[in-house]
Amino acid sequence: MSKRAAVFLGLLLSALMTAQAAEDNMRLAGRMLFKVPELAKPGTCVMYREGGDGWILTEPQYWLKGTVLSAMPKKLTPAICPRVAGKVIEQYSRDEFNALAKTQPCVAKAENQKEVEIGFIRFKANDWETPWGKTAANAGRLFQGHYLDQKLQKGLELELQADLLIPCQ
Repeated sequence: MSKRAAVFLGLLLSALMTAQAAEDNMRLAGRMLFKVPELAKPGTCVMYREGGDGWILTEPQYWLKGTVLSAMPKKLTPAICPRVAGKVIEQYSRDEFNALAKTQPCVAKAENQKEVEIGFIRFKANDWETPWGKTAANAGRLFQGHYLDQKLQKGLELELQADLLIPCQ
């Protein structure tokens, strides 16, 4: 390998590593503690939603509603995102998808693991609509009456990142 090629390869690898670090940092920085401060108030109705994508033919929309019990910021160091060799996320099994979702927020590289402060809301589940088709197994956190691997039932207490929730409609 020529000297020029080695220098070029070194610069290219450096740029790729910098781009990955920037992507991880932007993803984490975009997570405000409480984007909608009213959601942090006990007794407020909150909703987690999935689906509804598309302009003309829209996907079905699934949701989980609950009543806020408490809210608090937590400091944490993101884990490394788990990857399944040889698979893209659309090919993950339900268990593989759940493992990835449970590590959120996560980063791609160890050098990007820095302590961050994220808002969490603890709420009591009241009502929900989940997909039942096998094709939805790796499409979201809601599936066949479950939130990830927890069976949904009225009164179940869950804690989610505040930026995943919206006010009830």
